[in-house]
Amino acid sequence: MSALRDRPITIVGAGVAGLTAACALARRGARVTVLERAGALRELGAGLQISPNAVRVLDALGLWPRFRDISLRSDRVELRDSAGRMVARLDLDRQRPQDRFRLVHRARLVALLEAAAREAGARIELGHEVTEPPRDCPLLIGADGVKSRIRPLLNGSEAPFFTGQTAWRSLIPAEPGAAGAAQVFMGPGRHLVSYPLGRGLRNIVAVVERPDWQDEGWSLPGDPADLRAAFARFGGPVPGWLAQVENVGIWGLFRHPVAAHWQNGRMALIGDAAHPTLPFLAQGAVMAIEDAWVLAACLDADPDQAAALARFQALRRPRCQRIVEAANANARNYHLRGPTRAVAHAGLRAVSRLAPGHLAERFGWLYDYDPVTATEAG
Repeated sequence: MSALRDRPITIVGAGVAGLTAACALARRGARVTVLERAGALRELGAGLQISPNAVRVLDALGLWPRFRDISLRSDRVELRDSAGRMVARLDLDRQRPQDRFRLVHRARLVALLEAAAREAGARIELGHEVTEPPRDCPLLIGADGVKSRIRPLLNGSEAPFFTGQTAWRSLIPAEPGAAGAAQVFMGPGRHLVSYPLGRGLRNIVAVVERPDWQDEGWSLPGDPADLRAAFARFGGPVPGWLAQVENVGIWGLFRHPVAAHWQNGRMALIGDAAHPTLPFLAQGAVMAIEDAWVLAACLDADPDQAAALARFQALRRPRCQRIVEAANANARNYHLRGPTRAVAHAGLRAVSRLAPGHLAERFGWLYDYDPVTATEAG
């Protein structure tokens, strides 16, 4: 007997977190309404790396065949220096052959999740901005991102701090037959990440340390000339990629604490509303997908809503805290300077050559996690 059968649930936000939650909850019998302030679900200029811990959720929701069709297999991760020389390589095909790592345009994933949520019976209301919680809502889920209106209701006013880093994001044409490799080019005080997305597109994210700041939110238009100037000394394929950039978004990177309070018995937070993360571990969307499944499973297993939400927070908060901290560490490691950088890169080259499986296994705790079975053990 499903504890979610016919239970009304309102979700604020129709991004990856909100739509995955809508799909997971509606499939378990809940009457789901998603409120989205935008007039249309449009996601521009963003690529995502989706690791196997999230693919397990998409598979459990019956979405793997469709997701496979809109995404590209990621077969390796390459860490390179600013000249383009290999520092370390994680051969995912060889070292983790049982796992599914994928590269996808965010817009394609959002469209897939929207269709799946509607098919499951969720109602999605666009152009609906929520300024305060609906009074007649027995359960409100805040999936409204880093500038959440719901999070302050549970945690009060909070002030994120600027990391001193600014990022650019752009899409360019991908070269024919581009391999499914995520490449990270590391330089003093800056790094650039690129990977193909399939269907003729390549994603670029470039981060540089600078004393000024930009608004949080990557939709602000930037100047491609500024991006090219910041990475003018980079080699390998980077100059050719940047020469093709015509439009670029820019945003300041701010560090937020993982929310202390994710729920109060009537409201709950998922995704970036609960745990915004720096984009240095490719787990932002992945954590949102994990959250959605675990929340639905907890609510479905226990008719006591307050107890179910408390269990959800207990299961999710420690893991998300660890992921956010790991992303923060990568932010430092990618931007090393001087002798420290030389020593670190030499160490990575040695490990990659002598124990190639070690680098992949360092993140076994991340990729081996199965949200689908997490609630059975927790």
